[in-house]
Amino acid sequence: QAQLVESGGGLVQVGGSLRLSCVASGDISSINLMGWYRQAPGKQRELVATITSRFITRYTDSVKGRFTIDRDKAKNTLYLQMNSLIPRDTAVYSCYADLLLRGKSGIDRYWGQGTQVTVSS
Repeated sequence: QAQLVESGGGLVQVGGSLRLSCVASGDISSINLMGWYRQAPGKQRELVATITSRFITRYTDSVKGRFTIDRDKAKNTLYLQMNSLIPRDTAVYSCYADLLLRGKSGIDRYWGQGTQVTVSS
């Protein structure tokens, strides 16, 4: 099995920055796609950013130029640097990883528990 543990959320003022981390642990053979979703109260879950094993990144339009997704393969860690935060960014942010466990034949998606980001005006 594997686990994803997030950290770095919190309360920040408009224009501030936060850096989210997501550490994958367990009997992991390899990690393919990783990414971040967010969900605000009363709204649908939104895909924020993704990064492939070759470090190809994609972003939803609303965060382009403000957020940066990155990963450290040696540490099995995913990051989301969030700058110029605005109230609309307030949400629970969840990471995911498509990974292969040792001894298994298929790739499964694992999720973090979610971390709250609140941007105050």
